[in-house]
Amino acid sequence: MKKANVDDYLQEGIYGSRQTKPAERKKYLGTLRERVVLVLTKGQVMQEEGIEEFAGQMKQHKDASLLLNGEISYRFRKPYRSLADEHNIHHTTVSDQEMDTDIGAVLTVDYAIEKEQIHVQPKEAPKEDHEKSGGIKGFLKSLFKPLN
Repeated sequence: MKKANVDDYLQEGIYGSRQTKPAERKKYLGTLRERVVLVLTKGQVMQEEGIEEFAGQMKQHKDASLLLNGEISYRFRKPYRSLADEHNIHHTTVSDQEMDTDIGAVLTVDYAIEKEQIHVQPKEAPKEDHEKSGGIKGFLKSLFKPLN
């Protein structure tokens, strides 16, 4: 066995113990990608999207835990916390000043599951025809109508 070096002890004391994949852990609120069941962005959390998907995954993964981004206001996190309480899922708010991520909520387990599709697809707004709904083209066409 290798004898422990004084510098190693000092580095660990100053910066904490070494972690595997620190960039991945920062992105996914402290967990690894291979353990993630489902992810929402900050915008999706604020618009309360993905609650049905989270409920379905919480039913399947009773041993999961919910990580919520602390940068998001409590009122936006509350529905997800309530959902976790309904399904007896442990939830934690992660407030790390060094973390810079667009992830708002992560449903994770303690073991690797390697799920391919973890992002909840954003709901698309219905496309409108700009001429019918107004807009600049519709306004200009209404000004320059032929006088037949």
